[in-house]
Amino acid sequence: MSQLSLLDLGFLITESQASPKHVAGLLIFKRPGGARATFAKKLYEECLAATHLEAPFNRILAYSLTALPHWAECDGIDMEQHVFFHKMAKGANRREDLFQLVADLHTPVLDRSRPMWEMHVIDGLEGGRFALYQKMHHAYADGMTMTRWFAQSMSETPDDDVLKPIWSVKHGGGEGRLRKKLGQEMVENALAKAIGGAKGVGQRLFGIGRLSAMLLLESMKLTKNAIALPFAASRHTPLTGQVTPGRQFTAATVSMERIGRVQAATRSTLNHVALTCLDGALRRYLEEQGVALDQPIVIQMPVNLRKEGEKTAGNKIGIVQVELSAPTDDPYVRLRNIGFSLRNVRVMVDSVAPAAIETYTIVTGLVGQLAEMLKLSERMPPTGNTLVSNVPGPKQRLYLKGAPLEEMHPISTLPPSNLLNITLFSYADQLQFGLIATDQLPNLEALSAYIAQAFDELEHAVGVS
Repeated sequence: MSQLSLLDLGFLITESQASPKHVAGLLIFKRPGGARATFAKKLYEECLAATHLEAPFNRILAYSLTALPHWAECDGIDMEQHVFFHKMAKGANRREDLFQLVADLHTPVLDRSRPMWEMHVIDGLEGGRFALYQKMHHAYADGMTMTRWFAQSMSETPDDDVLKPIWSVKHGGGEGRLRKKLGQEMVENALAKAIGGAKGVGQRLFGIGRLSAMLLLESMKLTKNAIALPFAASRHTPLTGQVTPGRQFTAATVSMERIGRVQAATRSTLNHVALTCLDGALRRYLEEQGVALDQPIVIQMPVNLRKEGEKTAGNKIGIVQVELSAPTDDPYVRLRNIGFSLRNVRVMVDSVAPAAIETYTIVTGLVGQLAEMLKLSERMPPTGNTLVSNVPGPKQRLYLKGAPLEEMHPISTLPPSNLLNITLFSYADQLQFGLIATDQLPNLEALSAYIAQAFDELEHAVGVS
């Protein structure tokens, strides 16, 4: 038996048909040179035959009258309920068609009566390409963990033709590695755990107090951008409201070489550059929709709470609010404003215990979730205008049975009151902007085009175009 963390349990409790709580990855491959057109179909058949399951892919939810829900290993699994094959028709096999299919696959909730994951092999893409769409419940893993698992299931060389499905690879996590010994060692471990627990509670309370003081000072305008206040974002935009069923997905791509030139010229980070492009693109998109904000756009931004080198499973993230730039037509000024805001957020996160950030995330998320459950999201201010996360991916190119992985897109869930979620993902020599939204958000493809335009404008403003 394995217990769920409070955050993992929250993903399960707050899930609904309108707001599924699973995360996914879209991986686009090119068939190996000389491979037959049946390559993807044979890959699907090989995946069906890979019936060995490692945690958490062999886990189902178990319930008890005396305890909270927990994970239990399932006795058996029907692979045809988890692995699927799709063949796209000629003339309807462009990237836009793939994105529409993936959005449709991302819409329904996962069946809780069996392990909560699926893999879809999608064949017939133009240019001899195929794709894998893999989704799992957010209670299994966060985005960074899922990315690491994807990389572990692939190879760094095209010569490796051994299939290692993500569910059959033993993933590090530290769960169940050690059993307690009897006698004196058990007593010592129990005592150490009790002391550590008391210390942890103290750190959490101190961190919450410190974070509350920062928010109070910011609300009284005694500090500037120490941290963006929750529920201070404008609700009068098409980006927020009551989350509804139905999804759409699109993506934009910028080469890491171009980003590197801007970074070198401005002494900025990848996050600074990417958020500058998003800020410019979102403002242009809102203006197109008839909304001209006179205040900064506020994003929700996940922060990794793991210690360096920690590779535990499950979720260990916090979400804080970040103000982007005040309205400006100058991309370089926008970049400087965002850099200032991000530095303050980093100082805030580093100054309190991770447990305090986690508690803050749960409390603010609960308020937003209650508004969504009571259908008050149209009336209450949202926690932020949208959620933007940055998931660092593999720097080296990966292969699957000799097929080069060309693109890798994380696809996330929508937080309460947000109709759009944006994920930044770096892979090899590209930075991908993945946009998942409700199908009620108008003209999502235009927003992806505006990201590319905003980057062009930033290059020109700093003199590297």
